[in-house]
Amino acid sequence: MLVVLRDGRKLHGVLRSYDQFANLVLEDTVERIYSGNAFAEKWCGLFLIRGENVVLLGEIDLDQEDEVPLRQVDYNLLDSHHQQEIANKKQRDEMKAKVLFEQKGFCKEGGEGDGY
Repeated sequence: MLVVLRDGRKLHGVLRSYDQFANLVLEDTVERIYSGNAFAEKWCGLFLIRGENVVLLGEIDLDQEDEVPLRQVDYNLLDSHHQQEIANKKQRDEMKAKVLFEQKGFCKEGGEGDGY
């Protein structure tokens, strides 16, 4: 299974259990990061995921995955580049939130009026 989390992490693992709240148990889990046409994996093992953090859950077709033209590299080679991409995205999101708040009157994320 592929699970995409709210924080952007992409986890690949074997689905062992789930419940009505979309809480998941993944076994033999790896976290994948991507950059261009390369990817890297970090072993995570057994993973318990709270359902509210799940953005996407899907089955991976292993035959089609082998046909994707990506090359696997060492995790340490991509990690620093991946961390820089995360920092850049955070900065862009903060700028967008500032413009929306100051010019359009939207609430800041987690602010008043953002509750359920």
